[in-house]
Amino acid sequence: MARKITVALLILMCFVLQSTVFRGLAFGGIVPNLLIVLTSSFGFMRGETEGLLVGFFSGLLCDIFFGEMLGFHALIFMYIGFLNGKFCHIFFPEDIRLPIALIVVSDLSYGMVCYVLMFLLRGKFDFPFYFKSVIFPEVIYTILVTCLLYPFILAVNVRLERAEKRRAQKFV
Repeated sequence: MARKITVALLILMCFVLQSTVFRGLAFGGIVPNLLIVLTSSFGFMRGETEGLLVGFFSGLLCDIFFGEMLGFHALIFMYIGFLNGKFCHIFFPEDIRLPIALIVVSDLSYGMVCYVLMFLLRGKFDFPFYFKSVIFPEVIYTILVTCLLYPFILAVNVRLERAEKRRAQKFV
């Protein structure tokens, strides 16, 4: 129960930070995608199911408050969380290279899928401009913020795992 409440609070915190504080710190209208960082992190830290669930609720918040279609972002975030969960077996908390690489790929994938489904299908074919002015700057900004946010997410996850192990040992 403590994990569910903590994860819900983390999702809410990242959503509020992304939609308020970082809107004020936007560079050229570009805001870091904290929910991608959170979804990816929980995916490769906790596995496919946890990544999928965190992705669903993160995307659902985006859909409810900013989306044109309910479920669009939830589906993309679910896939991102699930695919990051495939790397759970090779995740080591002390190595930051894998998380950074997965978050870069996740943010790039998110930008590409959004471009294809929201712009390309509407006949807007200027992908180099979109990549140069939206996708790439967002990835860079997200990675910079990841260097600050990821250690916090990792510490929360480690603390939750310790508490779960302590509770499990009490019942054995």
